[in-house]
Amino acid sequence: MPSQKKSKGKSTRTKGPAAEIGVIGGSGLYSMSGLTDTRELHVKTPFGDPSDAFVVGTLEGKRVAFLARHSRGHLFGPGDINFRANIYAMKLLGVQRIISVSAVGSLMEDLPPGEFLIPDQFFDNTKGRKSTFFGNGIVAHVTFDKPTCSELSKTLAHACRAANIPVREKGTYICMEGPQFSTLAESEFYRAMKFSVVGMTNVTEAKLAREAELCYSTVAMVTDYDCWHPGHDSVSVAAIIATLNQNAANAQNVLRETIRTLSNERSCKCGSALKHAILTDPKLVSAQAKKNLAAIIGKYIQ
Repeated sequence: MPSQKKSKGKSTRTKGPAAEIGVIGGSGLYSMSGLTDTRELHVKTPFGDPSDAFVVGTLEGKRVAFLARHSRGHLFGPGDINFRANIYAMKLLGVQRIISVSAVGSLMEDLPPGEFLIPDQFFDNTKGRKSTFFGNGIVAHVTFDKPTCSELSKTLAHACRAANIPVREKGTYICMEGPQFSTLAESEFYRAMKFSVVGMTNVTEAKLAREAELCYSTVAMVTDYDCWHPGHDSVSVAAIIATLNQNAANAQNVLRETIRTLSNERSCKCGSALKHAILTDPKLVSAQAKKNLAAIIGKYIQ
């Protein structure tokens, strides 16, 4: 349940949807400029605590919830993030669309640091992450051949062009476990597979967002050439953060333009992803499972 943090530490519960658009900021993006009428919301979920409090406010006439994926101060590495709590909390807040802003390494010569990619595909190379809300007596298989929302992705690409930011509209994001960066052999393998960028977080979010019937798309901000490029054969956090800081204003402009131009109504299929996906006989679903997953299965199983 969401609660509002007051200046003296008191909390009061909010009523109704707090936000319609969610923004998840990755490494280097721990806040969102331009939000007005802001407040912090601490959201409790059946899956534990999200990475941080949500900063909820108004931007371009729409209610937006911002979450720092790694927390403000960067306390959580990619393998320590409670992805299920983050996405479920978005659902509890009333969010329908999630925009991820993430740092990535480029695997392509013509996709240099400073440019943006709006990937349309993911490849999951993580190891044992909790990337589903289901299990424990309830089974669902959502379609995931098109893992991002094309409607949201098109709006993001348009926003990049409107902000005069070089952008590539399609490509494959390979999600590695981390927290270490790639070995040279791994980086060369990714390139041989014709992947576009490498990151450590987004595919897990995308899977959970699909199960939660939320639109999801990524603004992949290229910070480096991974380690394959002979002229850039090492990756340092300092270099990545320097590039992220240079691109921070660009990311904020893209977010503002995207939110301004997004239609109020969704015409995609993301909002009905579970319609034919739940295989378990509703009569056999436990009361606890119904309670834990009420925000995402409530319209299908009472």
